Amino acid sequence: MFSLLLAIIYISFISLGLPDALLGGAWPTMQQEFGVPVSYAGIISMIICMGTIASSLLSDRMTKHFGTGKVTAMSVALTAAALFGFSVSDSFIMLCIIAVPYGLGAGGVDASINNYAAVHYASRHLSWLHCMWGIGASAGPYILSAAMTNGTWNLGYRWVSFVQIALTAVLFMTLPLWKEDKPSAESVEKTKALSIKEIFAIPGAKEVMTAFFCYCALESTAGLWASSYLVMEFGVSEEAAAGLATLFYTGITVGRGISGFITYKLNDKNMIRLGQAVITLGVAAMLLPFGEKTAMAGIVLVGLGCAPIYPCVIHSTPSHFGADKSQAIVGVQMACAYIGSCFMPPIFGIIANHISAGLLPYYLCGLLLLMFAVMEKLNKIKA
Repeated sequence: MFSLLLAIIYISFISLGLPDALLGGAWPTMQQEFGVPVSYAGIISMIICMGTIASSLLSDRMTKHFGTGKVTAMSVALTAAALFGFSVSDSFIMLCIIAVPYGLGAGGVDASINNYAAVHYASRHLSWLHCMWGIGASAGPYILSAAMTNGTWNLGYRWVSFVQIALTAVLFMTLPLWKEDKPSAESVEKTKALSIKEIFAIPGAKEVMTAFFCYCALESTAGLWASSYLVMEFGVSEEAAAGLATLFYTGITVGRGISGFITYKLNDKNMIRLGQAVITLGVAAMLLPFGEKTAMAGIVLVGLGCAPIYPCVIHSTPSHFGADKSQAIVGVQMACAYIGSCFMPPIFGIIANHISAGLLPYYLCGLLLLMFAVMEKLNKIKA
């Protein structure tokens, strides 16, 4: 029964990755259909991000009240409904309204299921689960492309919503498995939910929040601006640069698959250090004056280095702070992650626009150094 639940969680991560790349892939067509500026995609993205931050911060309270299984099932149901709503939208305003439940559902399931996996499963499963998310995120654009070949962008959202609806049904039918697999968590469910002030007062909490903010800011900035960096600094064609940006995310996905095996030899602390070391090599390669190929290799190395950090930080949370506090910590970690992903890439965009896109390696290096410093401080606090 335990292995059946783990299989369901793996499937959940694949399914949860499916919608993540849909907006970017469909937006050129959606933008023309609704007659709005290209930049309006940022408005929808921001609304979704705000929803995910809000639900992440509420995840501890919700999980303690309903339990992880019900929160996950309800959050996936909310996301499925929102995706179907996207598929029938006929105006930009309608998209903005539906983006609210979309974000709320995404943040709720992300925080609850990540913490559950961190508490109940070995580190390798966190790496492989996030690898499954990468597979789902990579498959989403292919589903959208097939749908647009046979119809419109609406059909792509509808197909993915059907997958999420099916997952919702499976999650509700298997709720008893969640209860059966965590009898020792009953006392945790009854404990009082922590306030934001109480969470940040926990020794090491500020450090892990800062580290997660820096990591997600680094990953999202590299993913968003790698193509522009290659085009503006090295004259790489836009088509080739777009393909290499895909390699960055492929590097993360493949790296997480490999990381799962390395965790048999290294603990979370050293896995995070290994990832930071590989990112350092990638950033150094981007700075070397050896031309575009070295810079391309550096971007791929940054992706590979990113692979173990996110899942290992999540998995180490219960051991650092205790299972009774981990859901509260993970919820705020997710909120910090979304804040970093939401605001730090646009800040670099301003820098690139007014100074130079060539500053990307230095920007990444700054985030990396801060992440390294606070993680090492956390290790000393929790040693």
